[in-house]
Amino acid sequence: MAMMMKAAVFVEPGRIEIDDKPVPEIGPNDALIRVTTTTICGTDIHILKGEYPVAKGLTIGHEPVGVIEKLGANVQGYQEGQRVIAGAICPSFTSYACQDGCSSQDGGSHAHGYKPLGGWRFGNTIDGAQAEYLLVPDAQANLSPVPDGLTDEQVLMCPDIMSTGFAGAEAANIRIGDTVAIFAQGPIGLCATAGAKLRGASRIIVVDGIDERLKIARQMGADITLDFRKVDVVSEILKLTHGRGVDASIEALGLQSTFEAALRVLKPGGTLSSLGVYSSDLSIPLDAFCAGLGDHKIITSLCPGGKERMRRLMDVIASGRVDLGPMVTHRYKLENITEAYELFSHQRDGVLKVAIQAS
Repeated sequence: MAMMMKAAVFVEPGRIEIDDKPVPEIGPNDALIRVTTTTICGTDIHILKGEYPVAKGLTIGHEPVGVIEKLGANVQGYQEGQRVIAGAICPSFTSYACQDGCSSQDGGSHAHGYKPLGGWRFGNTIDGAQAEYLLVPDAQANLSPVPDGLTDEQVLMCPDIMSTGFAGAEAANIRIGDTVAIFAQGPIGLCATAGAKLRGASRIIVVDGIDERLKIARQMGADITLDFRKVDVVSEILKLTHGRGVDASIEALGLQSTFEAALRVLKPGGTLSSLGVYSSDLSIPLDAFCAGLGDHKIITSLCPGGKERMRRLMDVIASGRVDLGPMVTHRYKLENITEAYELFSHQRDGVLKVAIQAS
């Protein structure tokens, strides 16, 4: 008889509940990890609300920290009992898309090998990380050992929000001495702020409407914090740059208003790096777009995955260059995850990230 485990399962829009499921059976290229800590992402809230469709009965979550329980026969170089993380995006690294440098858009063995968001499997197309056990596909490419001395909470941001936020700064092509504006300071926006600082931006302007987030943004490297409830942020940023505009802007929320503001503050020739998950059509204002002649670059990014990406991010944490510890504001046991969802979806009590202790 199959061993059973607890898992957070999508029942229907508005309902994610703890249920019993069989512990996954692994194939030769997979690994089974016992999840020790995971978290809830804004994308999981889109799933909960029915704004992003997934199959009923799917285990949700894509941010695992754990211990290797069992290895498939083909997986080399790891040991059972080893502490590991796996990226939220876990591509096969065998498809055309992966070998073309677009591993997050991995279409697997389809003829042309491209599929939008195809590298995002956990809690999307296969069972995810909000459970006692997790099957990691293509484990050789996706398991990354946690350096000694780092706690679960220190590396909890690496699988998704740190990788995503840093990708926003990387895609923005930030150069030493740049001025950067970052719209929204939720977990991903805060990581984009930390990434912009590491990339060498000399002035980082951040926008949010929650005092606590603006305070943490300063810890992450923000030089100027603007509260959109109190100032017209577009005119303020243009004033701060003497009308020139910023070298790069990063949109980290996914709203028409923040996207438009990010474009309006951008210098001609600048880059708008978009990280938000949009849930309706965007329109581009003609004047801000300079009628299509402003040499602007608009770039979207999906969280890069794979073990080398995870290794680099954990090295940044281990070096002390960035401390994402302040972002874990609440802790829950896996069996109480529905309470954590209720807190996180309503953004109560200053919540930023919730650590879910599975074991």
